[in-house]
Amino acid sequence: MQCEKVREQFADYVIDSREPFQQEVAAHLASCAACRTELDELKTVWTQLGNVPAAEPGADLRARFDLMLEAYQNGLQRPVVPARMVRMWQRPMFEFAAAAAVLVLGIFIGSRMHAPAAPPSPELAELRSELSQTRQMVALSLMQQQSATDRLKGVSWSYQLREPGADVLHALLDVLTHDPNINVRLATVDALRQFGNQPVVRRGLIDAMKHDESPMVQIALIDLAVDLHEKESVDTLRQLTQDQGIDRAVRDRAEKGLEELR
Repeated sequence: MQCEKVREQFADYVIDSREPFQQEVAAHLASCAACRTELDELKTVWTQLGNVPAAEPGADLRARFDLMLEAYQNGLQRPVVPARMVRMWQRPMFEFAAAAAVLVLGIFIGSRMHAPAAPPSPELAELRSELSQTRQMVALSLMQQQSATDRLKGVSWSYQLREPGADVLHALLDVLTHDPNINVRLATVDALRQFGNQPVVRRGLIDAMKHDESPMVQIALIDLAVDLHEKESVDTLRQLTQDQGIDRAVRDRAEKGLEELR
């Protein structure tokens, strides 16, 4: 098996040991160090995503949050950081700092949710807005990296965005359409599910369904369109059922999708 063909099977190889191509993939991995390295990276990311521990706020978090909020309020009148400084977030050290800051702030704000309800202050609302913007900047930066592992992390960051900006949605759709790594594209399909109520996302899913050359990605897109009850995908599904140049499994899944959308 060629490297590109083997790498298309990595997701199934990691998830389901019963697949018939397991022996062929294993035989290729025994002789290809590059593919073994990429598979190890995928396994590491997969394991880390499943083992992220739930945050456990400590007893002193309330007091620490109040101190942090006071410091933030005192700094509101300071000059705004120039827009050109935003480019600094693309450097690795600033990406790490942003990730750490978002994690800490997320725990602080989460702990406040258990306190007695109080009218939100403008300062706290602004803090939440800046937190959301920081998360979006980190997600966008990671999705532009050379490493497939970093791009996977960027896609994963989108799960923390309740109301993503247009830039994030377009970045996710661009990854879905153009990323050369099949595992990144599959992860993006899952990430876009949470934004399925957005018209631009629905149109992007249908467009990707037409052009993606990976049977696994096409099937994942078909399943998502059906789950979203996307009637606009009917014509595309019908075209897929009649296209003899694509995988038989894709044609069968498209036929089943048509039946469920009728």
